[in-house]
Amino acid sequence: MADIQVIGAGAWGTALALQALRAGAHVRLWARDPAKAEAIANSRENPRLPGIPLPPALHVSATWQPADLILLAMPTQALRALAPSLPAGLLVACCKGVEQGTHRLPLEILSELHPSRPACVLTGPNFAAEIARGLPAAAVVAGTSGSSRAQVLATLATPEFRLYGNDDPIGAQVGGAAKNVVAIAAGAVIGAGLGENARAALVTRGLAELARLAAALGGRAETVSGLSGLGDLLLTCTGPGSRNFSFGLELGRGRSVQEILATRESVTEGVATAPALVARAREAGVELPIAEAVAAVVQGHLTLPDAMRLLLSRPQRDE
Repeated sequence: MADIQVIGAGAWGTALALQALRAGAHVRLWARDPAKAEAIANSRENPRLPGIPLPPALHVSATWQPADLILLAMPTQALRALAPSLPAGLLVACCKGVEQGTHRLPLEILSELHPSRPACVLTGPNFAAEIARGLPAAAVVAGTSGSSRAQVLATLATPEFRLYGNDDPIGAQVGGAAKNVVAIAAGAVIGAGLGENARAALVTRGLAELARLAAALGGRAETVSGLSGLGDLLLTCTGPGSRNFSFGLELGRGRSVQEILATRESVTEGVATAPALVARAREAGVELPIAEAVAAVVQGHLTLPDAMRLLLSRPQRDE
């Protein structure tokens, strides 16, 4: 029986822990706050996933131990603070985003802090609540080591949770990070009443931005046409359960960034990712008009109407 340690007891970490149990592993779920860990352990329910009981086999605590797989399910912006003291085991980054300040992707952070440890990224079109319920889904395990990818697939996959290996971790991570930014824009389009045609056009052009950046950073443009790019983009830009889409929806309806964030307990990753993604793209000499507009809005440099006018006034050219 494989041993899995999940770091991060939010909705996504808890969902992954439940999936690992279904796959036949021995699973421990770590929460930073001992009081939170005790509350989840005693109630056998995570408030982030109401109505989904946690089986007795799931061990919840505020301590961690070595394991075959270490699933990192915290926000990308928290990864660096936790990474130096991680227990032994194959590291699997289950977070999406670009780190503020360094503009690094999750595996780049892990490589910097643990250069000799193998690591993969798990990414794809997955809502935590549906994974927690065991509904059908698919995801990508990306990494440069074939044996590491195979280990994750063999340990976590079930018929209902289909995993695909991929040897392009850069492309997979770019897709996972940038789709959150495009989703904010898609939500703003719908919230502002601009219609489904506008959303379809924006999502399509957003996919082109993902492909350009992935290629510029050393990944493959075709990777973003798969689950880690197009698949995740479709889910996040259309699903009502998407935190990033719903954030953009409220922006489009006239609420401010500060007002929206003040009412949220969970992290809207695209808000922090947008400026870091744009900065990373500029370092690589890549233009990302949609991401740049989102970054300008969340940073307070542009109003949403001004950002929309800026995008719509761009010069016409061949696709």
